[in-house]
Amino acid sequence: MPNNYVVGITGASGSVYGVRLIRELAVRKHHIDVVITNAGKQVMKEELGVSGFKTALDKIGLSKFRSRMTIWENDNFEAPFMSGSSAHEAVIIIPCSMGKLAAVANGISSNLLERTADVALKERRQLILVVRETPFSLIHLENMVKVARAGAQILPAMPAFYHHPKTIDDMVNFVVGKVLNLLRIDQNLFKGWGREDAKK
Repeated sequence: MPNNYVVGITGASGSVYGVRLIRELAVRKHHIDVVITNAGKQVMKEELGVSGFKTALDKIGLSKFRSRMTIWENDNFEAPFMSGSSAHEAVIIIPCSMGKLAAVANGISSNLLERTADVALKERRQLILVVRETPFSLIHLENMVKVARAGAQILPAMPAFYHHPKTIDDMVNFVVGKVLNLLRIDQNLFKGWGREDAKK
């Protein structure tokens, strides 16, 4: 049965992770509310060569899924999912910058994405933060502990190699596949450890 998900893309490197997750959710006929921060838009322009998510859907391979997406500006406080009375299956911030992590860890709700994460925590809904930074400072680590204690799931963008990735897409698929696993959505982006076809 189709569900509703919120996908936030921040200014950390790795916007391709967010784009790929949106595609995988859309392929499975889920509805996705997309929130991209200003810094996220700048990184997307640098990494993916697109300026403006709505106008770049064709270039990033998402135009045919447009009907399954609602794109929100991060300063829009009329989005229904910013309220606890509007249920979403999960909120995924992918990639999640250390600045956004800090905001979530300290209950700051100065924009739509921060408020949405705050609502997910208070309503005990699934919140997945795909953090992307290296190395981590003590502050970063302490913020991860705070959000984990509050109920969020931390999924660092750390590709594995036991499935013998051959392309960047293989490495992206691993991280996105791990997110789908947490969401309990069947995926074939990579094969799990110990499976025979994972070694081919």
